[in-house]
Amino acid sequence: MNNISLFRNQAGISQSKLSEMVGVIPSTIGNYESGIRAVNIHMGWKIVNAFKKLGIKCQFTDVFPNPTELNDTKVSH
Repeated sequence: MNNISLFRNQAGISQSKLSEMVGVIPSTIGNYESGIRAVNIHMGWKIVNAFKKLGIKCQFTDVFPNPTELNDTKVSH
């Protein structure tokens, strides 16, 4: 799970604009957002840095939460 669409919408940009900023085609951003494609660490940093250039205050873990930490917060029944 990632928060690309949340921060992209906060920045007020389209998938096309973000894709242009990070050097991929727009459908790749859509695939990242929907979880069809996994984001590697290099691309993750490109996306975070693009948001920062747009004035969005975010950290890597805001956009890409640690899945281990997400699992640790689940309540066992």
